[in-house]
Amino acid sequence: MKQESNEAAARRKGWKIAAIGAAAVVVVGGGVGIATASPWNDASAGGSSSSASPSSAPQSAPAQTPPAAPQPAVSSGPAGEYTLGVTPTDQAYGVNPATVAAVTVEGATLDAVELVPSAGGTPVAGTISADGARWTATERLAFNTQYTFSYTVIDSAGQAQNTISTFVTVEPANAADASLFPLDGSTVGTGQPLEFTFSEPVTNRDAVEKAITVTSTSGQPGAFYWLSDTKVRYRPETFWAPNSTITVKLNLFGVDLGNGMIGNADRTMTVKTHNARIAVVDNATKTMNVYLDGKLDRTFPITLGTEEWPSTEGYMVVMEHYESTQFRAESIGLKPGDAAYYPPTVVNHASRLSNGGAFVHEALPGAQVALGSFNVSHGCIGMSPEGAEYFYNTFGPGDVVKILNTGYGPMYVWDGFGDWNVPWNEWVNQP
Repeated sequence: MKQESNEAAARRKGWKIAAIGAAAVVVVGGGVGIATASPWNDASAGGSSSSASPSSAPQSAPAQTPPAAPQPAVSSGPAGEYTLGVTPTDQAYGVNPATVAAVTVEGATLDAVELVPSAGGTPVAGTISADGARWTATERLAFNTQYTFSYTVIDSAGQAQNTISTFVTVEPANAADASLFPLDGSTVGTGQPLEFTFSEPVTNRDAVEKAITVTSTSGQPGAFYWLSDTKVRYRPETFWAPNSTITVKLNLFGVDLGNGMIGNADRTMTVKTHNARIAVVDNATKTMNVYLDGKLDRTFPITLGTEEWPSTEGYMVVMEHYESTQFRAESIGLKPGDAAYYPPTVVNHASRLSNGGAFVHEALPGAQVALGSFNVSHGCIGMSPEGAEYFYNTFGPGDVVKILNTGYGPMYVWDGFGDWNVPWNEWVNQP
């Protein structure tokens, strides 16, 4: 069966993917979700939604004027002139909180420097250089905060002059967040790409990519591929090595994403892979061969999509699964009276493969006669009760399904995780 929005159906008429005699939309009632939260709700990805998105700041927030570069000021004391520089400058507004606050002086020395939130609170820690010529903050600034800088300059005659300046950091409307799928601490299959979702559009893609570091115990290098201005994927050339640990460092605090939007946090997350699991589905033989760590474990008869509702070829990755859920024909634009219409249908052991609605699931009773012989689904992989339950219990998020010999072409990169259908040369040389 198949789940997809009307928009997706219009984009790709052939995706009428569903189980025997039915096409599908997931209605969460009665379903059992996975432990790793799923992000299949991005309209730009061409698919339908089934879970919550990361927190988002208002996307229409006006860009703030960045503070001017600090200009040294020449001041006079009883013993003559000295030069003073302050970062951020006095009255600066919309200051990036990654800015390192500092005071410098030439021809005099600093004493009693304090940087504190104007509304009250703990002063920002800092140190004065041994020669007394520079004070530098050793802590980060906060978003949406007015600060008061007060400092005393001792001139060459030993006379003190007190100075106060203020500045304001970036407002919340200009703070951008980012999230990672899979969630921190997850264990997934070897086919799981890393997906980063930003709360605001990114125009400075190079700066964002440089701020994200991905390493793995397998030593596999990888590359980014942008699906939209708010979503980017990362994967190696081949599947992740089994039983490896992937460490992701998002050093986005203070990074300018573009349009006045500033990254608001740094985070370090880890994701682990389990053993290698791949199911190879062959339309020529109407079978699924399941390989665990490269060894054939089970073979099951299956049915795929008909010529009118064909199954896509190539690699797919399990996104989420349900012990039982309901499929609806309306999800692919069918309405009562249409030849292929069917009433809301409950299916068992359904594992999602695409945003468009491709699933591995238990074929309806009337369709099980087709298993291993001919295709009767709307593009899903229909299985026996035993086969669907085995797949549900064995395969989870990140595990791989490969479909052969349907003659229909591969699943798109944005329709679920069609990432592995993009040639590596194309992946690393995205326009």
